[in-house]
Amino acid sequence: MNGYRFHLQKYRPGSKTACPECGRKSCFTRYIDEAGEISFPDNVGICDHINSCGYHYTPKEYFRDNPAVKERLSEQERNGGTPIVAKALAKPQPEQKPQISFLPSDWVEQSMRRYDINPLYRYFTKVAGKEDTDRLFRLYRVGTSRMWGGAAVFWQTDRDGNVRAGKIMGYDVETGHRIKEPFNQVSWVHSVRKVPDFRMKQCLFGEHLLSDASVAMSAKPVAIVESEKTALVAALFIPDFIWLAAGGMHGCFNSEAMQVLRGREVVLFPDLKATEEWRRRLPMMESFCKRATCSDMLERIATGAQREAGLDIADFLLMEDTPQMILQQMTARNPVLQSLIDAFGLELIDAKKTE
Repeated sequence: MNGYRFHLQKYRPGSKTACPECGRKSCFTRYIDEAGEISFPDNVGICDHINSCGYHYTPKEYFRDNPAVKERLSEQERNGGTPIVAKALAKPQPEQKPQISFLPSDWVEQSMRRYDINPLYRYFTKVAGKEDTDRLFRLYRVGTSRMWGGAAVFWQTDRDGNVRAGKIMGYDVETGHRIKEPFNQVSWVHSVRKVPDFRMKQCLFGEHLLSDASVAMSAKPVAIVESEKTALVAALFIPDFIWLAAGGMHGCFNSEAMQVLRGREVVLFPDLKATEEWRRRLPMMESFCKRATCSDMLERIATGAQREAGLDIADFLLMEDTPQMILQQMTARNPVLQSLIDAFGLELIDAKKTE
């Protein structure tokens, strides 16, 4: 026994489960309570794949995000129960906060060139056209990797302009969906480039937009979604918010990472299967945000099948073909139409934008 009340579960056959972040099987070790008074949720633990995934959600972070649970344990302590703070058998040493590692900013610029081989970029051009896609990918600093034939790189740049991480993900050019078979196409730039002693501390995807100097951007409320692609889609269709992504149901959704939203109006838009989980985090958000709410819009309009599939707001926004998508379908059926468009220099006009 290591002497701590809250510690990682001792390995035994079958004890390791699938990681809630990267999805790989038998690589996730949960935390347990030695006193047996609390059963942590399945997402409180650590992934074996430190470099390629890096997921680690500790009991300390869980209690910080769930103050009601912490309060109940504090009540037990006042009544003579087991204290909430784990006590080591050995003399405790002062905790030293590890220094955060950053990636060179020129890596970001270098990656924002070969969009012609990037399946996600090519999918977005079918949805929104090249001009809007270029603007969106430049705004959010989405790059292209040589891995998996041009996978997307979602750079996590914090409010101070530091590049915290680069998540590499493969997408299907036709559907825009993540590629998970025959294996989950997800990795990290620091892992691929073999950056030595890299200490990753994730931040919200799109966080750099919070320091945008324009009055219009600074006045906008913030919307938080799970996936990076969803943030891009939502920013395209609903520009009234600054759309940021937590990088998954849990991702960097913790009190420390969310402090950048202090004083902001924030709306959470979780995937259908994550609504209750994110609602439980509202008290944490309300403690420092000007206003924090969790949207139940998808829950109200979703069918049983959609709820079971865990759709997100991007899936609903893309259910109806955009004018750009309709035009591409027409030119695919009749290539002569594209020749006429090129010959006369015709441009597609979105009626909704001209109203």
